[in-house]
Amino acid sequence: MAKQDSKQELGKGIRALLSGNSELSTLHTTKSPVVGNTITEISVDQIEVNPFQPRNAFDETAINELASSITTHGIIQPLTVRKLSNDDYQLISGERRLRAAKLAGLKKVPAYIRTADDQTMLEMALVENIQRQDLNPLEVAISLKRLLEECDLTHDALSDRVAKDRSTVTNYIRLLKLPPEVQHALKANEISMGHAKAILSLDGIDKQLIAFREIIQKQLSVRAAEQFARSLQQSKSVQKSTSQSAALPYQYEQVRKDLTNTFDTKVDIQLKGKSKGFIQIHFNSDDEFNHILDQIK
Repeated sequence: MAKQDSKQELGKGIRALLSGNSELSTLHTTKSPVVGNTITEISVDQIEVNPFQPRNAFDETAINELASSITTHGIIQPLTVRKLSNDDYQLISGERRLRAAKLAGLKKVPAYIRTADDQTMLEMALVENIQRQDLNPLEVAISLKRLLEECDLTHDALSDRVAKDRSTVTNYIRLLKLPPEVQHALKANEISMGHAKAILSLDGIDKQLIAFREIIQKQLSVRAAEQFARSLQQSKSVQKSTSQSAALPYQYEQVRKDLTNTFDTKVDIQLKGKSKGFIQIHFNSDDEFNHILDQIK
């Protein structure tokens, strides 16, 4: 999933409320598709996207830039596909390149043809996704967890698949245990993996949120965040969390959890008396604000 760097304009519809080496471009290709390591030219109209693709957002600016490069140099790195029938193929990896090739007006693209069942397709797509350099830590963590659960891999096998130490894999997956508010900040690059690990060292959501807000408000470095987390962990008493959700009646707490899941962000409900109160929905960026508005609509 790639983030879009450009902010969305506020003022339309609901939102109004708010490379390549040229020497490599000469590829050995064959005219008739064969399965193996040979690079084959395939019509773009014969390739369908990968239904197991873990990314659902692509940076349009980056795709336009890639299309411009393809127009000049051609496709340097071939796509990888599997054969569905005599005339149809399914993408295993290279959706950005396929999108850019279509944008550049290419009729055919170079591709490797591999034999793969659905399970292998999912695994290959997830592993390729993890190896991308533009993913944030949370996106990596989600793909790793999917590999564990959907491909039935052990931590050791997963470590081998993605060429990462087992401890590294474990640290990534632990990020998914962070409070939603912290996960959003990590996804938005407001905090780093080092900050997240410091927050995870604390016991209890209340301490984690205190540390997170201290990091955000004071723009703490990773080392300073680790020191603050140690002092907070050693303290005998922790200030009450700003959230009053723990004192909510059961039915209100269930509603708060449902709203948190719906909006994918922190939600507070505070009661004043038996039938009065207010709901507070948190957001950390224009994108999150727009997402909340879309959900409400």
